[in-house]
Amino acid sequence: MDPDRILDGLDPEQLEAARALRGPVCILAGAGTGKTRAITHRIAHAVHSGVVAEQQVLAVTFTVRAAGEMRGRLRALGAPRVQARTFHSAAVRQLSYFWPQAIGGPMPTLIESKIQEVARAAHSCGLQLDRAGLRDLAGEIEWSKATQVRPADYEAAIGKAGRTAPMPAHDVARVYEAYEEQCRDRNLLDFESLLELTAGIIIEHPQIADRVRDQYRYFVVDEFQDVNPLQKLLLDAWLGDRDDLCVVGDPNQTIYSFAGATPSYLTGFSAAYPHATVVRLVRDYRSTPQVVRVANGALRHVRGPAAEHRLELVAQRPDGPDPVYTEYDDEPAEATSVARRIAALIDSGVPAREVAVLFRTNAQSAAYEQALSDAGVAYTVRGATRFFERQEIKQAVHTLRGARQGSDDEPLARTVHHILGPLGLTPQPPEGRQARERWESLAALAQLAEDVAAARPGATMADFVDELDARVATEHAPEYEGVTLASLHSAKGLEWDAVFLVGLTEGLMPIVFAETPEQIEEERRLFYVGVTRAREHLSLSWALARSPGGRRSRKPSRFLDGLRPASPSLASSRRDSRRQAKVVRCRICGTTLTDAAERKLARCGDCPADYDEALLERLKTWRRASAEKQKVPAYVIFTDSTLQAIAEHVPDDLAQLSRISGVGAVKLERYGEAVLALCAGREPADDGEEDPDGRAAQRQTD
Repeated sequence: MDPDRILDGLDPEQLEAARALRGPVCILAGAGTGKTRAITHRIAHAVHSGVVAEQQVLAVTFTVRAAGEMRGRLRALGAPRVQARTFHSAAVRQLSYFWPQAIGGPMPTLIESKIQEVARAAHSCGLQLDRAGLRDLAGEIEWSKATQVRPADYEAAIGKAGRTAPMPAHDVARVYEAYEEQCRDRNLLDFESLLELTAGIIIEHPQIADRVRDQYRYFVVDEFQDVNPLQKLLLDAWLGDRDDLCVVGDPNQTIYSFAGATPSYLTGFSAAYPHATVVRLVRDYRSTPQVVRVANGALRHVRGPAAEHRLELVAQRPDGPDPVYTEYDDEPAEATSVARRIAALIDSGVPAREVAVLFRTNAQSAAYEQALSDAGVAYTVRGATRFFERQEIKQAVHTLRGARQGSDDEPLARTVHHILGPLGLTPQPPEGRQARERWESLAALAQLAEDVAAARPGATMADFVDELDARVATEHAPEYEGVTLASLHSAKGLEWDAVFLVGLTEGLMPIVFAETPEQIEEERRLFYVGVTRAREHLSLSWALARSPGGRRSRKPSRFLDGLRPASPSLASSRRDSRRQAKVVRCRICGTTLTDAAERKLARCGDCPADYDEALLERLKTWRRASAEKQKVPAYVIFTDSTLQAIAEHVPDDLAQLSRISGVGAVKLERYGEAVLALCAGREPADDGEEDPDGRAAQRQTD
């Protein structure tokens, strides 16, 4: 391939980066500025120019998926033998190869999760912890190991770092020491020890160092702002005294300091390598000028070392809609309104998979799951069990691999549907949340088969299994046609057409635990990451109270200062939120209800239910039949909690039915008479004719 043709289509700054073929090189790349494009073209240009051989390049990133994407781009650029890996996968490969020579004996077993071993170590120290406590303790041990803090130094180290231990610091140190001893005794290796041991054998064995450095001579490290001291130790061992290193990152996207990451290696790169080439990528190809203005404004007051490296993004896309700022009286009103606005967006043509609701803590997800279900909008929760780790997907992939050499007489998509049928892929989604989630996972695999068949006519089962294996290796889950619910941390590296940033109040953004100036600045960067996930539509909202009727004492996030309109312009949205939400009390005990499902039922979840079980069964049977006829998931008609509320209230007329949460004007008109007939013990008349495009029922709002 002509080396110069590889550079076609790069903008001036990307071109400068790609032409800087020898290190040290530092690429400061703002959100959406095409950093992966720049570094892959730089690598391919170096390979085709004869600067370095493919197999001597090691490109390191932080996720299996990002490494897979980099390998795919390099293949397309004619450099398929370049090694693009995570720190951990590169370390596993090297340690496995050199273990017999450097250490000998049986190779340790690599553990992916510390929870079980931490629980055993805590028990040996006389501590009994719940799962949340064990997660916190495991996180603290990971931070200690990533920052090279030993058990004996832990108490002093957290004081110096301004860190708060999840339990008495001496207890953390005791469990940490017991955990390390336990891993040695049982020949176990966690990810941190894997990196440390790999660096150790390179540093202590000159002959191994020579072989590693002869193999890899050209280094690229992506997301360099997220490197921790342990990863830097391994990188330095790989490099030795060489400087053919290209680092890429954005100090204003450092959001993992709690896990030991530090932007200091990126911000201090020029000091460490005074002769380094520094390139700034600032042309934003992802977001509209309106979104970019919010992103730039979010960092205008940034403090600390990242301030001098702040990148002022320059939008390259055409104008889009202005960001929407909305204040609500309470959280349920916020969730309900966001769900309705999402339904309207989907109705206007925005695909559901291109919409995301982002929040600071995972606990905020439940309200939006319920609100989207009530609005008839499908969704998926990111950060739950990873797609290919779900039990039903493991079983499905195993079964599909077994059919790899089967007959190709039938079309691929039909074959995959037949194989997945016995595993639970029924023609229509089942009832119940867990059953529906399992069905949706299998449906995503079936949709992937249809996509493969459409892109590659004549594709066989063997082709499909190859595609599956590649996706399993890179954790590249199939796309699901649903709105994404995700924490801001788990949204890093992703993007959507429409993003709803919710819960933007003091105490949540920044989080209440952020007390030091450094912690506040990390929260500001997290907010910036959330804003820059949006391509076109950006909505920012907050609620003044947790529950309806509660004291409206919350304040909008300080990060909105200078961005949002003056407060008088929000009066109408506050009036709207008051109309949408009212105080709901348990009809059994009188407690004010805040949970969305409990508000719908008008009783606490643990208060005794009083409903007609036979009526509830008739309602579910009718809903199932209506869903099959309209070819939509059953929960789009009514959710389980709405049906239970109907069975508890047994309305006599449309007015009474309309007062049940989840029965809005559209659903009342569409299904009201049928529901009332069932409540009266009659068979409903034929209803629910399918809309002409077959989709309106799924997108209706209340």
